Amino acid sequence: MEFLALPLPEMIVSLEAQYRWEDALRCLRIWLQKDLDAALRRRLEYEIFRIARLQKSYVHDEKTAYSMLEEAIVDFSKEEFDRLVRERALDCIRKDDGLYFEKRFLPNLFFAFPDYVSRRRTVEESREKAKKHLESRLDALLRGEKPMRYRVIGRIQKRLKPSALEALEGRHGGLECWLPFPLEDLQQTKPALIAASAPEYTLPHRFSETRAIHMVSKSPNIVDFSVQFSYEISEIMSEVDPSSVSHLRAPMEDYLKEEPPHIVFTPYLRTLSREIVGSEQNPYKIAQKIYDWVTKHVHYSYMREYRTYENLSLYGALNRKGDCGVQALLFITLCRMNGVPARWQSGWYANPIEPGNHDWAFFYVEPYGWLPVDCSFGGARRENEAYRSFYFGNLDAFRMVSCKNHLAPLYPMPKHLRNDPYDNQSGEIQTTERAIEPEEVETKIEILSFEPIEE
Repeated sequence: MEFLALPLPEMIVSLEAQYRWEDALRCLRIWLQKDLDAALRRRLEYEIFRIARLQKSYVHDEKTAYSMLEEAIVDFSKEEFDRLVRERALDCIRKDDGLYFEKRFLPNLFFAFPDYVSRRRTVEESREKAKKHLESRLDALLRGEKPMRYRVIGRIQKRLKPSALEALEGRHGGLECWLPFPLEDLQQTKPALIAASAPEYTLPHRFSETRAIHMVSKSPNIVDFSVQFSYEISEIMSEVDPSSVSHLRAPMEDYLKEEPPHIVFTPYLRTLSREIVGSEQNPYKIAQKIYDWVTKHVHYSYMREYRTYENLSLYGALNRKGDCGVQALLFITLCRMNGVPARWQSGWYANPIEPGNHDWAFFYVEPYGWLPVDCSFGGARRENEAYRSFYFGNLDAFRMVSCKNHLAPLYPMPKHLRNDPYDNQSGEIQTTERAIEPEEVETKIEILSFEPIEE
């Protein structure tokens, strides 16, 4: 996906900024008739696909969006709606027949403007229970309790929706599926398969950069896949004396380099980096300054599909918002720019009450090794300094790690572009002809057991 770092021709940028989608597509096709270098051709071809996916992210028309807000917020008025649209506080784009709002514009409003939370008609009870479950464990660790180790059993199920089956008309020529599977890395060990829905499967070795069980269905009647697994994982608590931190002894080039399109040392990020870090030379304190800036300035926001963005770390810095992956990539990029090795880790937030996809990061300092950072969890708790500080150098165990490099390829290699080319948290399904898109599948993630291991 390095080609996404290439800028688009000026006219195409201008047309997209005006929401003139058909004109932009027409302009792209004209450009593609020219004698182009391979990189620019790939970028322009991808832009046609990106525009299609971008438009599919904006599904609610103006009437529906207003109705959703009126139902969710006490005393919400049309005047208030018009003001939010005018101020671009609601994520929307213009199509031929009017404004359309992004799938998750409503929860993003609550993230961006906490005052609306007090006017919310309903509270998400399971999310509140999950939050309290996590924070009770944070409180115990902050009181000085010994970090614990857990044995976890998880399961993911993925199936085609009826609408997808109708579109395929039963003639899909077989389905391939890649479901996330725990790997071995730092705090996580002993990944094991319990059950797979297919009798034959491929499972990469446990130290892979990303790990996914690969299954194939050649029958048009088998359209769902599942896997159940176990693993062990530890809480991480670090005690670091910054004065004892030394310069790198081992070569760490892989964790200091740019990785386009989302880890790029852009001019703006260089300027921002100088402002954040100043004259600090200690690697640990540099990472801490970066963490403090991200958690205090970048607010959580759901994102569209990652494949519709050109540079996620730059997006997070410029817009001062982003989800867990955006914040992790921004932290990693700024650390690498300052000579501090940093890397990715992702999979699930494995809270048994409400599990879901999640990304976070690690940075490396001598002589302590890899230390965890969760910017989005820390930033979401900025009103509680003890919790915010916890997620710099420490980590809860409510995780399932299936990926340790955000650009790692799946094995065997998919024939078509993945729904998430950078990660594999929810899995992928493809036919011989095309990828099955996110809106065509149902995915269920479960944590069936989360039990402490008695030492």
